[in-house]
Amino acid sequence: MRRDDGAHGSHARAGGPPAEGLNRVPPITTTDARWIETPPALAEVSQRLRAPGEIALDTEGDSLHHYPERLSLIQLALPSSNVWLVDPLALGDLSPLASVFAAPSVLTVLHAGDNDLVQLKRRGIAFAAIFDTSIAARFLGAKALGLDVLLETYLEVELPPSKQRDDWSRRPLSEAQRRYAAADVLHLFALKQKLTEELARVGRLAWVEEECAALAALPAVERVPDPNAFAGLKGARDLSPRGLAILRELHELREGLARTMDRPPFKILGEETLVRLAQTPPADLSGLEGIPGCTPKVIARWGEAVLSAVARAQALPETAWPTLERHPRPRIPGIVARRIEALRQWRKDASPRFGLEPGLLLPNRLITTVALAGPRDPATLASLDGVRRWRAEILGAEIVAVLAAP
Repeated sequence: MRRDDGAHGSHARAGGPPAEGLNRVPPITTTDARWIETPPALAEVSQRLRAPGEIALDTEGDSLHHYPERLSLIQLALPSSNVWLVDPLALGDLSPLASVFAAPSVLTVLHAGDNDLVQLKRRGIAFAAIFDTSIAARFLGAKALGLDVLLETYLEVELPPSKQRDDWSRRPLSEAQRRYAAADVLHLFALKQKLTEELARVGRLAWVEEECAALAALPAVERVPDPNAFAGLKGARDLSPRGLAILRELHELREGLARTMDRPPFKILGEETLVRLAQTPPADLSGLEGIPGCTPKVIARWGEAVLSAVARAQALPETAWPTLERHPRPRIPGIVARRIEALRQWRKDASPRFGLEPGLLLPNRLITTVALAGPRDPATLASLDGVRRWRAEILGAEIVAVLAAP
């Protein structure tokens, strides 16, 4: 979970209840969280968590310090303030948790949980029911979605200092880290309650429940090595074919070094540095000195390897140079283009009426889908993939009218 997911201004007030309606919640300072690092302990806590009710979930990774990223900590809590810190590095097998999250009677509460869910789904864990407090806040018109901001707004709770950039794979965790990790789950129940009450008051609770159900059911995309990942770097498509060959070789070098050194690729060579090296291939170590990102330390460590990679690429015959496929944009019929423009204008005008960001009313990914289909009634609109029932019921008549307008 990210505490600052999309937050702009740490003290900006989220949408929702007026300040005078707040109830101060005493900050939870306990660090009496149970550490789980053995299979018997995990089996025991899993059995307890399977009881009907709510559980809070958060995870921590080590992507800023290691490569590939590892799931380094799982935080679990009950409304009773019991907290468990599960060590996936020591355990490896997390399958006992599968029956917890898959139980229809268990509601998993999390905040901005996209990455948390993906990390566990990739380990074969499915989720029957979730409630994401970040999604809930968006449907209340919150401008800042960070957990720290929402807790301050709705509960007047101040979280411990952030440890988000820490290396969570290091053991043992410090007392400050344990306090930070526990706080990220302990307050979620009270926050969910506040958000749920406000959503029910404005008639949007069912909207959030539908969005959360869709997120729970979303399959996790497996990470598959992409041999053409170099082509996605900013500036890659402006390179000559020979320059692309150099960039590909440098990208492979960086990937290999990152895995060997167990360091994130950006800590080896930045993307801008790779592209600049491909634009202006160095002939010797002195040629590296003018390249942004090629500090004396970088040159001392990776300079010779970079020169070797450049030389390998330059020695390739033209037939071995990479070519980037150009995919022309599909031609959009005039009537569809007019529908797209009309939907965008409607979305812009409707956003202030609902107090929601335009992309929440009708995401860009749906605009083209709806424009191409041209539904003539809300029921047909509802049948389109991703539209959601709430959107068709609440906005369907307006969207259909926009599409039908001359």
